[in-house]
Amino acid sequence: MIKTLVNAWKVADIRKKLLFTAFIILIFRIGSMIPVPFLNIVDEIDVGKGNTILTYLSLMTGSAFTYGTIFAMSITPYINSSIIMQLLAVAIPALERLQKEGEEGRKKIASITRYVTVALAILQSLAYYFFLRANNYLMTDADGVALKGFAAVFQAIVIIAVLTAGTAIIMWLGEQITIDGIGNGISIILFAGIVSRFPTLIKQLLQYLDTGRLVYTILVPVVLVIFILMICYIVFMDNAERRLPIQYAKRVVGRKMYGGQSTHMPIKVNMSGVLPIIFASSILSLPGTVQMFIASNKYEGTFWEKFFNAFQSDSWWYAGMYFILIIFFAYFYSTIQYNPIEMANNLRKNNGAIPGIRPGKPTSDYIFRVITRLVLIGVLMLSVVALFPIIWSLIADAAIPPLSEEGQGGGMSITLGGTSIIIMCGVALETVRQLESQMMMRHYKGFLD
Repeated sequence: MIKTLVNAWKVADIRKKLLFTAFIILIFRIGSMIPVPFLNIVDEIDVGKGNTILTYLSLMTGSAFTYGTIFAMSITPYINSSIIMQLLAVAIPALERLQKEGEEGRKKIASITRYVTVALAILQSLAYYFFLRANNYLMTDADGVALKGFAAVFQAIVIIAVLTAGTAIIMWLGEQITIDGIGNGISIILFAGIVSRFPTLIKQLLQYLDTGRLVYTILVPVVLVIFILMICYIVFMDNAERRLPIQYAKRVVGRKMYGGQSTHMPIKVNMSGVLPIIFASSILSLPGTVQMFIASNKYEGTFWEKFFNAFQSDSWWYAGMYFILIIFFAYFYSTIQYNPIEMANNLRKNNGAIPGIRPGKPTSDYIFRVITRLVLIGVLMLSVVALFPIIWSLIADAAIPPLSEEGQGGGMSITLGGTSIIIMCGVALETVRQLESQMMMRHYKGFLD
């Protein structure tokens, strides 16, 4: 990867794109530090413990959410909008027809996605405003009393409008990277937000070392080694694929013979990417988020206390439900992305066949069996990365005793979860592939050379 970046830097055209991309990322990080008006946040916003939508947003936005900045919503509304449009394209025939209309259809879908993004950003900003007001993070009058009447309405409108505008600006910045930069702009923005949390992770590890405990002196290097091994594992998982052999029949057109070549149909092992983890974590974070808006004394000692505790990320129940939901959404998404009947029909139309398998229904059944087994293998590999931080924290909390009698200073949690690592590795690999393809286009030798 480093060699590819060095070679890309030597090409003047690509170097301009790299510099432009770096400039856009700089703007994004500056905006992530500009506070929203009318907020009174001294240090950080307390997003609570366990797994909630708030902790997830803090991770995806590079801590901009916890500081109440103009980019606090980051690119998450656009990601949610894209996922919704993908699902609706399967359920709504009109959207499915737009997808098949080529470039014009994709432009229309992209335009609809932008409108849905703005709508989701407004809803998300509204929820964020109510959270800030409930936890006294809004600016008050001289007597320390919350604003009322027109002043309170104006305060709410400004906060929601600024947060929504921040999402629209980030979406525009991502599109500029796609057009004039190295491409894949939305993913680059998401990558920059996750990578910006690296200093926080390093600070956390140094704090463990500062305790002077022998167990942390041993475990911190182990965590770093595991982090490197996990990156290698994700790269292997991302590149793994099953290649179905395809044989095309010979056919004579006029005096020429066409076909007869052998090729293959690549099917990725991890065909659903990180989406099953995103769906599963979003669903499991809902009870924890609802809990934050309810006074704890209202459900203590009741069934609801056990219910909410089961959805905390420091419980084995959560790990089990997380694993089941990842499997469910992996199969669900694969059925949307891959249609064995359509794949078999396309092979038959092009006079292609899988050796040893008859065309038509036997081919579609064979492809279905292959995809089903690959999804299972892929989701098991994906679950290793997703569940490792949770299982590590559970084991560390049980094995490492606290420093004080109040229960403080024990365990060893990892703030950078498996979802973040998968996204980082996926974006990095895709960016390298795009750079390699652009360099190949500029160094391609014609048949006269």
